[in-house]
Amino acid sequence: MEAEDKILVQRAKEGDQAAFKELVLRYQRKVYMIVYSMISNHQEAMDKTQEVFLRVHRHLPSFEGTSSFYTWIYRIAVNICIDHYRRRKLQSYEYDDSFKHGPALQEEVFPVVSSASRETPTGRLLREELAAKIRAALDKLPPKHRQVLILRELEGLSYQEIADVVGISIGTVMSRLFHARKKMQSRLSHYVN
Repeated sequence: MEAEDKILVQRAKEGDQAAFKELVLRYQRKVYMIVYSMISNHQEAMDKTQEVFLRVHRHLPSFEGTSSFYTWIYRIAVNICIDHYRRRKLQSYEYDDSFKHGPALQEEVFPVVSSASRETPTGRLLREELAAKIRAALDKLPPKHRQVLILRELEGLSYQEIADVVGISIGTVMSRLFHARKKMQSRLSHYVN
């Protein structure tokens, strides 16, 4: 896919709007998922996703290709989320019920949760309850811990990719992941046990 991205990026740089549209279609869901996972509000995530692609379009001519397009666009998304946090630093974040957009979205975000039995009402209720507990615990993490945990566990990025996206060392990635996982484990231990 990286080779296809390079071709599309080059065509988009040359003014081919269809190529840019293809890049948007290819990455809009993933960008939305990362933004939503970080800011926990459907409408704001939609707005921020649009902002990501506006910024991508504006800065595409300066994209040199030293990293993959995937890494570059995720770095933009993370930076927009960090800016969002900085602007709303003093406000507290509450759990947003709008996460329930159907089982397909939940399966993509919480694959372990979606493996719970769906055949019975009890299984569905337990799955939804666990998803809510995970979401609430994730929302309580500091932004720097939340972002690396999301990039690793939900997006499947390697430590090196996370370091590239966030602009930190691999050691810092490992440290933040360790602390994020410990905090999640602590917050969910009462529910799991």
